[in-house]
Amino acid sequence: MTRSYLIAIGGNLNSDAMSPAEMVQSAVEKLRQGPGALGRVSRFFRTPAFPAGAGPDFVNAALELSSDEAPEQLMARLHDIEQSFGRVRATRWGPRSLDLDLVAGDDLVLPDVATQAQWRALPTERQSIDIPDRLILPHPRVQDRAFVLVPLCDVAPQWMHPLLGLTVAQMCENLPQSDRDCVVALPESACQ
Repeated sequence: MTRSYLIAIGGNLNSDAMSPAEMVQSAVEKLRQGPGALGRVSRFFRTPAFPAGAGPDFVNAALELSSDEAPEQLMARLHDIEQSFGRVRATRWGPRSLDLDLVAGDDLVLPDVATQAQWRALPTERQSIDIPDRLILPHPRVQDRAFVLVPLCDVAPQWMHPLLGLTVAQMCENLPQSDRDCVVALPESACQ
C-alpha cells in the first residue's frame, strides 16, 4: 500500500566537512535515490536549538515521500541515513549532525489511538526522559513545534492530524507568534 509520509529533517553540527544545510540537502538527495517517490521539499529554515541552549542553531526542512514501505521500514531507513552522516544518539534532544523524524503517514495512527494519545499528553518534564519503545504516529509533538510545522506548511499545509482534527496550517497558527518568528527561511543559495 502506497502512503504519503511526512518527514522532518534537521541538523546543527558539522560532519565530514559538511555544514548542517549541506547535510540536510544531501539527506534529501539520499531519500530521492531510495525507494518511493520524493514529493515536495520545503525551504530550509534556521531555528534555535531545542530545548533552548542545547547547541548551535539548527537547519530544518520537511518533505513528502510516497512509498510502499511499512512505517517501521521507512523509520529504519531514516536511521540508516542519519548514521551515514555521523549521527550519534548520546543525549536526547542534544546536538546532532542529522535528525530525520517520521512525522506522519497519511491518516495512520500507531501503534493505536490510546498509546498515541498517551505520548501526546506526556508532561513536559518527562518528554526529555521517556523514550517510546516503538514508532508513534503521528509524531506526538508535531502540534507543539514550530520548527516542524513551519516547514510542513510549505509541503502539506492541508494534511490533517487524524486525532486532533487540525491541519498543519491550523496547528501552526495555534502556536505563539514568537515561536513561529524564530523559524527563519534561509536564503535560497544556502539550500543548494
